[in-house]
Amino acid sequence: MKQVEVAVIGTGWCGGIRAETLSRSALVDKLHICEIRPERLEEVKALTNPATATTDYKEILDNPNISVVYISTTPESTHYPIARDALRAGKHVLLEKPIAMEFFEADELIKLSRDNNLKFTIGYSQRFNTKVAYARKKIADGTLGKVVNVMVSRHLSRALGKKIASRVRLSPAAMESTHDLDFVFWMLEPAKPVRIYSQGSYGFMKDINGSYDTMWTTVTMDNGMVVVIGGGWNLPPSYPNYCATWIEITGTEGQLFLDDSQRDNWLNTVSEGTMFPMSTMPGEQVDHVFAGQMGPETIHFLECCIKDEPVMVAPEHAKMVMEAYRAADLSAEIGEPIDLPLGNHAIAQLADLMEANKRAAQK
Repeated sequence: MKQVEVAVIGTGWCGGIRAETLSRSALVDKLHICEIRPERLEEVKALTNPATATTDYKEILDNPNISVVYISTTPESTHYPIARDALRAGKHVLLEKPIAMEFFEADELIKLSRDNNLKFTIGYSQRFNTKVAYARKKIADGTLGKVVNVMVSRHLSRALGKKIASRVRLSPAAMESTHDLDFVFWMLEPAKPVRIYSQGSYGFMKDINGSYDTMWTTVTMDNGMVVVIGGGWNLPPSYPNYCATWIEITGTEGQLFLDDSQRDNWLNTVSEGTMFPMSTMPGEQVDHVFAGQMGPETIHFLECCIKDEPVMVAPEHAKMVMEAYRAADLSAEIGEPIDLPLGNHAIAQLADLMEANKRAAQK
């Protein structure tokens, strides 16, 4: 059995999951971890028993024996430079979403992976959600007939939303609905998005990072299908889980409803009250099994590298998703629909919007 040396750069919430998953895999010869917070580095080191542990990611890239790298760093602005350096160093890369903050950055990462014949993918773990996989199967095998529309409503708890929003000035469309845009576009292939109209509503999060509490985005596909995606991060503090999602898919021959609100796991205790455990989007380790999506996704990418098979999420697809949520941001700001792919005028408007957001963040 072929084994490889792998590394995880950034071992916070998601990176910690990936490191623990890899430490249990027989496909991993040696695990290496990198984390800039010394106390977290020691914590993950105790959990995973890595071959090396460092606070400098360049030590990972300088090690010729490491062939596969998982980049789970925050803030999101670190994604591009670290992924660029890893690809230049000849490493296969799984990068958490978003693929980049700027379109030229995404283009460079894609080109580097192509030129160096390297595996490069983005961590859209919802593709490993069994309900999403089932929905794609029922579309592909014709059970639902011709798809007419898809609706996804995803909401995060206020505590988790605040944690995400406090580290980066990105919208709920960019940080949460991006997952839904990814898997819906994946389910509806070969159809592609051609127009987006979005609206947002301010509330609790406006004082946190100036973002909307919720955004609702309508996407028109090139074959006439309509996609409606709502994303928010302001479930009240009393809500008993982290994430609640509802999916509806309507076709000419049937309709599919998917309840992914995690209410099927119900724990009630004297000290904590009602909780819906195992309700985070990434999932969590439960003794000998992983409950969720990120564990299987982590191993799948490793297998793609070892077996030289196509990755689950092509980086070109991730860039298309990036265009979609950036178009949603622009649409919500100017109150007009935006055509895809983005033209020069829209890209210029987005640049102005980003500059205005930077100035507002500095005040």
